[in-house]
Amino acid sequence: MATVPNDANHGCPGTQDEQAGKADACAGCPNQQICASAPKGPDPDVEFIRAKLSNVKHKILVLSGKGGVGKSTFSSQLSLSLARSDASEVGLLDIDICGPSVPKMMGLEGEEVHQSNNGWSPVYVQDNLGVMSIGFMLPNPDDAVVWRGPRKNALIKQFLRDVDWGELDYLIVDSPPGTSDEHISLAQYLSLSDVDGAIIVTTPQEVSIIDVKKEINFCKKVGIRVIGVVENMSYLAMPLTEMRIQDPSDPGRDLTDKFSEFLRSENLENCVACAQVFPPTKGGAEKMAQDMQVPFLGKIPLDTKVAMAAENGESILEKGPGAAYNAYKEIVTVVAKSLGEEAQFD
Repeated sequence: MATVPNDANHGCPGTQDEQAGKADACAGCPNQQICASAPKGPDPDVEFIRAKLSNVKHKILVLSGKGGVGKSTFSSQLSLSLARSDASEVGLLDIDICGPSVPKMMGLEGEEVHQSNNGWSPVYVQDNLGVMSIGFMLPNPDDAVVWRGPRKNALIKQFLRDVDWGELDYLIVDSPPGTSDEHISLAQYLSLSDVDGAIIVTTPQEVSIIDVKKEINFCKKVGIRVIGVVENMSYLAMPLTEMRIQDPSDPGRDLTDKFSEFLRSENLENCVACAQVFPPTKGGAEKMAQDMQVPFLGKIPLDTKVAMAAENGESILEKGPGAAYNAYKEIVTVVAKSLGEEAQFD
């Protein structure tokens, strides 16, 4: 695994060197603080983690360059979609230490982690889908996790080392946004564990694309394959029957009933309105993926059905056909195929 970041100073000793973040060459480097706090040198637990995860067939990281792009929503829905087949055993590991939203999105709020002789037992959504998150360990879900890098890294290692997943077909790892010391540690801890690759989630606008490019470069630098890029919230998809219609010249005038009557009269009640909420000013994720020579997996719309599924801990595939349903089904199918598997949804 390469250990010198792309933007490192000349003479960088490498992220795993004992002098990382401390050497004279590190002065002024943007990575100095991260490298100084990340674990150094050979870690005996790396081999232990490899052995612990040897029963996991496919290991997938879900990354994002920027927060708020729907990474945890995608991780949750990917896990729920893969677990639609009773023949698949799926695990979802939430290592977004400061923003653990997975318990809410999986309908597991208030659950607690239990310990056995084999380690921590995941919390199960259903018989073939287990979840682990720091969110299960907080006495109050509103408590802020105010931890420095070394403590976060220690918990990530403990999750990888001590959770008793048993035999899994898929382990989905929902990571924090960005390319922080947690990511360097994650790459190091999994360096011997044959990770299948990373799915990178972004939104279409350039302010998100800029950070996603850094995430892709990070993956290339540490030797993690990019399975592909997902453009989330690509466009707004809303059934016409759910829209509220107002007169801009008279905001108090509600025209919704009149609009609904028009839809019925023209037999348009099943139509969907599509709008570009986040303009892809430079081509969006698809163009970026093409330029950086990584696969583009597809576009997921901004859809109220996805929002409600995440709020209620449900799969979008249970909500019935629609734009988001079709997008997730296609993307999960492509992801499974890239791993040499066939997605089954029934």
